[in-house]
Amino acid sequence: FCLPLVLSSLPTMATGEEIPPALQDSWGDFWLFRFFVNAAGYASIVVPGFLLIQYFKRRNYLETGRGICFPVIKSCVFGSEVKSVHQEDGSLPPRVEPTESSTARQVFKLLFCAAGLQASYLTWGVLQERVMTRTYGATETDPGEKFKDSQFLVFMNRILAFTVAGLYCALTKQPRHGAPMYKYSFASLSNILSSWCQYEALKYISFPTQVLAKASKVIPVMMMGKLVSRKSYEYWEYLTAALISMGVSMFLLSSAPNRHVSTVTTFSGIVLLAGYIIFDSFTSNWQDALFTYKMSPVQMMFGVNVFSCLFTVGSLLEQGALLESVRFMARHSEFTAHAVLLSVCSACGQLFIFYTINQFGAAVFTIIMTLRQAFAILLSCLIYGHTVTVVGGLGIAVVFMALFLRVYARSRMKKRSKKIPPGETPVQKV
Repeated sequence: FCLPLVLSSLPTMATGEEIPPALQDSWGDFWLFRFFVNAAGYASIVVPGFLLIQYFKRRNYLETGRGICFPVIKSCVFGSEVKSVHQEDGSLPPRVEPTESSTARQVFKLLFCAAGLQASYLTWGVLQERVMTRTYGATETDPGEKFKDSQFLVFMNRILAFTVAGLYCALTKQPRHGAPMYKYSFASLSNILSSWCQYEALKYISFPTQVLAKASKVIPVMMMGKLVSRKSYEYWEYLTAALISMGVSMFLLSSAPNRHVSTVTTFSGIVLLAGYIIFDSFTSNWQDALFTYKMSPVQMMFGVNVFSCLFTVGSLLEQGALLESVRFMARHSEFTAHAVLLSVCSACGQLFIFYTINQFGAAVFTIIMTLRQAFAILLSCLIYGHTVTVVGGLGIAVVFMALFLRVYARSRMKKRSKKIPPGETPVQKV
């Protein structure tokens, strides 16, 4: 995996692609170098952990182990047998269906969920772009300095999410599950890397481009499903994928004469976005597999963020970047406020996601989040002055029209699949 990344960066350097001055202060600021340094930090924790797990399994510790550490090692390495009892149930807890709830109450809940999701993630998007693309401490004589360590922002987000999920699990009754704790680490590692790629990509591409790239990740998912798993798709899935591809192409190929340098899509930004999509796809698929252990979404949030905090703080300490970031916070109180608010929005957004899906289902949640992506692009253009041409605006409209078409078609197919005779198998959908 590392070799293609190295080779993919060579054409960029060979053709003399212009890198923003803030990114070429030193070789250590180059994103590919930082990626390998971060990966080495994670490996220093993952490799010893893997060796310990293999050691306990070879020693048959579950049968021979004793002492104070036995419950902890059993929970982390072996888990329990709860999975075998409930594995045949669904991967997610059933959505709560209101029995005696009035229409006005349901409308209020829906508005509350929509407002919470929009406020959390729109604020998060604005702050994310502010932190990664603008300077702090600028004066008439001093241009200020940019914050460059994306991993520290990931750590800030995860430590607050870990705290919120831990408090929620401690104060509410949660189901027992038998998942070994170490299995959370796989989703945690891919989640850290996807978040890092997301932050780092903003140094090279505009926020609207990043949002559209996230919306179009269904295309590589369908391609992999067709080539690797030989899955079949409905005609409307091919149609919407083609519309999304066309809309993204219209936006990326459109150019404005006064476009700001920082909004120009670079090769490095495209590679980072590809990394985000790959890691994020693995995270969701691994979490789906973990849900067979009948855990709640908040327990998933807690388990993943435990390892995320461990990986990021270990890597930051090894690099000496944790103290450097803390000094940056001490120099710039505005950055401290932004970083804390960024973490609060991320943690609250995750809780709103769980609550919305539990109350109204995935279709309503998808519609709300699709609207959020459209509002995020509009807000970013208004606040940070991104120029969008008429062709680019049409491309954005085509992408979101295709996304809403997918939601509508999927809901129709779900209703129709309930009427399929037991002997038939519905077509696989993305």
